[in-house]
Amino acid sequence: MHTNRDSTFGNTFERIIASLLAITTGITLIYLAIEGPLFHHHIRYKTAEIINNQLIGQDIVNIFLLSPMLIIGGVGLFFKKQISRYLLIMTPLYLIYYVLSYTIGWEWSASKYTGNSELYTYHFLFILISSLVLLLYSLSIFPKNVQSNFKRKGLVLYSFLFSFFLLIFASMWIQEIQEVMSTGTARAYDLAPAAFWLVRIFDLGFSIPLGFISVYLLWTRPNTTYPIQFMFYGFFLTMIVAVNAMGLVMLLKNDPTFLMRDMIVFLMLALIVFVGFVYVVRHYEENRLVQKDKYNG
Repeated sequence: MHTNRDSTFGNTFERIIASLLAITTGITLIYLAIEGPLFHHHIRYKTAEIINNQLIGQDIVNIFLLSPMLIIGGVGLFFKKQISRYLLIMTPLYLIYYVLSYTIGWEWSASKYTGNSELYTYHFLFILISSLVLLLYSLSIFPKNVQSNFKRKGLVLYSFLFSFFLLIFASMWIQEIQEVMSTGTARAYDLAPAAFWLVRIFDLGFSIPLGFISVYLLWTRPNTTYPIQFMFYGFFLTMIVAVNAMGLVMLLKNDPTFLMRDMIVFLMLALIVFVGFVYVVRHYEENRLVQKDKYNG
C-alpha cells in the first residue's frame, strides 16, 4: 500500500504548503521592497532619513536575490526538483533577521521621527511565520546521507581565516559598544539607537557565534551536520551580500555614517564566505544510492 509520502520530499501536504509559502513569501518581499524607499516610498520607517540608504541596499537584495531563490525554490519544490532543497534552506535565517530589523528595529518611542510601517505588520508576520515553517521543513528534507572528505591542512587554513575575520568583525561592534558605554554615544547612535543595538546584539549574540559553531561542527561532526552547514552558509551568504549592498548604496550617496574600514572588512568576509561555501560543498559527497521507501508497503 502506498501513502502520500515519498522518500525525498516527505509528506505531500507539507510539500505543497511549503512550496506555496515560499512563492508567496518571495512575492511579499518584492511588494514590500517596491512600496518602500527603493521605489514608491509608501512605507515610511520610523527612523532617521539617512537610514533609508541601508534599506535601499537590502531591498535591492530582496528583489534580485532572496525573492528569486524563494520563488524558484517554491516552484521547484512543487514539482519535486532537487535544486529546491538547496535554495530554500538558504533563506530562513536571513528572513528572520530581516523581519526583526524591519519591525522592532525602529525608533518607536522617538517623537522626532514619523512612519507608518506598522500598517504592514501582518506582511512581516507572514514572512516570519513562513520562514519558521520553511526552516523546519527544509531541514527535514535536506540530504543527510553524505560523506565528507576534508583534508586537515585545508580545513586548518579555512578555519583560521574565517575565525580571524569573524573576530575582526566582532571587535568592530564591541569597540562601538564600549564607546557608547564610555561616552554615551557612537557613530550613528544618536540617529538610530534602537537599530544600533539590534544589529550589534544580533550579530554578537547570533551571527558571529553561528560562524564559530559552523567551524566547530566541520571538525567534530562533518558527516552528520551537512544540512546545518548549508543552512548556516545560506545565512552567511545572503547576509553578507545584503551588508555589502547597503555599504555600496551608502558610498554612492555619500552617507556620512559610511566607513571604508567597515566596507573593507565586509568585502573580505564576503570573499571568505563565498570561497568557504564552495570549499565546504565540494568536500561533501552525497550517497546517491536509491533507498527503499520505508513508507511504502
